[in-house]
Amino acid sequence: MSNIGKKPVKIKDGVSVTIEGTLVKVNGPKGALQLTLPPTVLVSIEDGHVIIKKQDAESSFENYFGLTRSLIANLVKGVSDGFERKLELVGVGYRAKIEGRDLVLSVGFANPVRIKPLEGVTIAVGEGNVISVQGIDKQLVGDLASKIRAVRPPDPYKAKGIRYQGEHIRRKAGKAGKAA
Repeated sequence: MSNIGKKPVKIKDGVSVTIEGTLVKVNGPKGALQLTLPPTVLVSIEDGHVIIKKQDAESSFENYFGLTRSLIANLVKGVSDGFERKLELVGVGYRAKIEGRDLVLSVGFANPVRIKPLEGVTIAVGEGNVISVQGIDKQLVGDLASKIRAVRPPDPYKAKGIRYQGEHIRRKAGKAGKAA
């Protein structure tokens, strides 16, 4: 049995969770999210916690048990606190700016790259070319951050490009490093 699935999800202050059949709706100060449950998982609310249980002891649905608990925990955290991913631009002349709602990246291509944010996700550019992607849905925030990083991933020789804040880039020695 999943150890993650056994842990109850604490409902934070200001957050309401409702269960309507196979649909879990979570409302909070930052917005509202919903999740459709797999048919083998039962969800109930007891003493300010969301409890996840399996319908049967069949082991083929074991992975949905822990997954469902994690998804519900992400919904509760998203509507109360929100999620944020930060990316850094590293390279001479690499710049990012916001035009309207779009992110415009100048990262060494002939033309600037324009990225439109997904619905419910906001993009901000801070000091030192740090791009901040914020929203209440963890999956949408992560998807948009990975699309931005994919424009110019960091190369292994000079580590120039777009990387997540705190990401470690394994560096390779160039031609001169191999000969020595």
